[in-house]
Amino acid sequence: MSTIPTRLIKYTNQRRSQRVMLSLRILVGGGRRDGKRFSEETVTSVVNAHGALIFLAEKVALGQTVIVRNIKSNEELQAEVVDVGAVYEGKTEVGIEFIEAAPRFWRVAFPPEDWSPRSPEAKRRTVSPPATAIKAQLPK
Repeated sequence: MSTIPTRLIKYTNQRRSQRVMLSLRILVGGGRRDGKRFSEETVTSVVNAHGALIFLAEKVALGQTVIVRNIKSNEELQAEVVDVGAVYEGKTEVGIEFIEAAPRFWRVAFPPEDWSPRSPEAKRRTVSPPATAIKAQLPK
């Protein structure tokens, strides 16, 4: 299984809200250039109060308006395509921004603006040791 990379560094100093790496099922729909409608189920890669980074098989353009439905809550919001990135395994990395900020849309609590991984409140990142290291520590 391959991993889909995400561009988390771009526009770091321009963020209006904290980003959270979160995979949520969403439905994205909108209009195509030929006038037909599309609807595609996908997942988020990164979310914030103003939008998300997602991957779409459907071709979209900068400035295009889409409807995003949170499948779990069934809530829908209008969003604009603000970034069209690289293609990975047939899906394009797409940045979307809500027409109006909606911090409750994702049903997560975002960290405060001054939070950083270096904050005392941040939990340490733990890395699981490889299975061979665990086995070596078990009594024989």
